[in-house]
Amino acid sequence: MSKRVVVLAGGTGGAKFARGMLDVCADGLTVIANTADDIEIYGAYVSPDPDLVTFWLADRIDERGWGLRDDTFAVMDGLRELGVDVWFALGDRDLAIGIRRAQRLAEGARLSETLSELGAAFGLQARVLPMSDEPVRTWVHANGGWMPFQEFMIRGRAEGPVQDTQLRGAGEALPTPAALAAIAAAHAIIIGPSNPVISIGPILTVPEMRQALIDSPAPIVAVSPIVGGEVLKGPTAAFMRWAGHDASTEGIAACYAGLIDGLVADEPVAGLPVLQTDTLMSDAASRRRVASETLMFAEGLAVASSAGQSLR
Repeated sequence: MSKRVVVLAGGTGGAKFARGMLDVCADGLTVIANTADDIEIYGAYVSPDPDLVTFWLADRIDERGWGLRDDTFAVMDGLRELGVDVWFALGDRDLAIGIRRAQRLAEGARLSETLSELGAAFGLQARVLPMSDEPVRTWVHANGGWMPFQEFMIRGRAEGPVQDTQLRGAGEALPTPAALAAIAAAHAIIIGPSNPVISIGPILTVPEMRQALIDSPAPIVAVSPIVGGEVLKGPTAAFMRWAGHDASTEGIAACYAGLIDGLVADEPVAGLPVLQTDTLMSDAASRRRVASETLMFAEGLAVASSAGQSLR
């Protein structure tokens, strides 16, 4: 029987880790992805984090680290020629995915159904689920004004200190039944090396999600996105400072206090079981190694729990 593993993911780090875990547990893998970065643009519904995970799992990710390999950009070039401000670039096939998703949602399909259909079209063994079928959007207050997350990241180049954030719609959202079932049945739950504030934070903010994780008998382990004392990619440090935490391994542990049973990092942290290992995932072999070591660490915590040491 395949090991049933749930990975919470957002951004490149989470997607790369999920690809490594696919090698370890194949069709036993379920990824619950952040959807608070979603955007409707060019008549398409774009779901960046679930799509990024899907492209990685299907081995179709472009060498840039986002988008589909060998995609073209004729539509974006055409829009520019017509005077459109193309600040959010999508490849032609990436755009086709978003247009089809918008059509399916307009027909009454749930977001989770559209992700399942994309996974089937790409031949995925694993499942990619949204954190919720209801819309949740991250807004960022910086440089004196509020803006949607994608505009802050791309138009605003993530510049200026983060003054505040909002998760609009989070209070009305619910986890999907498939996500709750996967959590309840998991042998291990792994929080990928993603930004804990804007990638994992929205997943945990969905009402009932955090409690479902706490209630799960499975060990919960986080993989730190801090490598060699530094953030490899994205504005993790800025958002962690806003949340009151240092951009450090200790800060990552503090973000997940009360939720996780252990941490995977390249340096120790006091007061928490830690698997100290090289967490840099630069190629397929290192992704597989980090995933395998993380799962073995989680299984060891489960064994300790069965011997009388409580989890959480």
